[in-house]
Amino acid sequence: MPSRESPELAIETLLERRYDACEIDFESGFWMDYPFAERLGELARENDVSLSVHAPLFGFMGHLEASGRKFTSAVGALDRSAGIVAASGAELVVFHPGFLLGRSRSDAIDAVVEQLGTLRERLENKERGVPFGIEVMGRVRDLGSVDDVVEIARRIDWVRPVLDFAHMHATSDGAFLEPGRFGEALARADGVLETGAPFHIHFSDIAFANRNETKHLPYGEGTLRAEPLRDALAAFDRPATVISESPDEKSSQAIRSVLAGSAGTSSATRAS
Repeated sequence: MPSRESPELAIETLLERRYDACEIDFESGFWMDYPFAERLGELARENDVSLSVHAPLFGFMGHLEASGRKFTSAVGALDRSAGIVAASGAELVVFHPGFLLGRSRSDAIDAVVEQLGTLRERLENKERGVPFGIEVMGRVRDLGSVDDVVEIARRIDWVRPVLDFAHMHATSDGAFLEPGRFGEALARADGVLETGAPFHIHFSDIAFANRNETKHLPYGEGTLRAEPLRDALAAFDRPATVISESPDEKSSQAIRSVLAGSAGTSSATRAS
């Protein structure tokens, strides 16, 4: 979000930079109140800007025990994120899938699904039953592979997979070089998304070691490129929102310019 001071300035700046989507960045904590969110949503709708919300990093499900301070804090963070989505009319809440915590992958996924069910009851009672998006993560031996997030989305109809191609490039040891590899991942997501729901994608260049992400890079310093993503998206009859997680505006603009020729794709930036 290019301004935390004014919804008007935020939307004005997005339009000046030729973005038509933006992910509200709460990874490090909440900074927006509900009146700000309501006004931001009004302006976004008037100007055809698609909004999404990234929940705080501690807002994940799949805790070893559905009790205690960490679980309560996570539920509160996801609840408030959903409240901002409801107030602003944003598309979805993006959140992280959590951790294996010594469990098998199957047991960890079961815990995530069960705790999301409990969370949903709370959200619906508060009229915050909005879509959620679970993000592919960048560490090869932890929870959050594309298989993991697709399975969770398959089992919960209000959860969508969020494809982070920088993370997948890292965990594949730099394999995302051709449209076909992007298309495979998009097809996995396409198979569990409801009709009309857009792909939600995170993208940036990335540094990695031992198949784990290390940091987001300025575009062009690594090996991940936007052209194969653009070409892969063209094969799907589904809109897409691409959020740049690049560390600088020049990189986000470079990615935006590549994707601009892909029909149905909106491009955006958010602080990361």
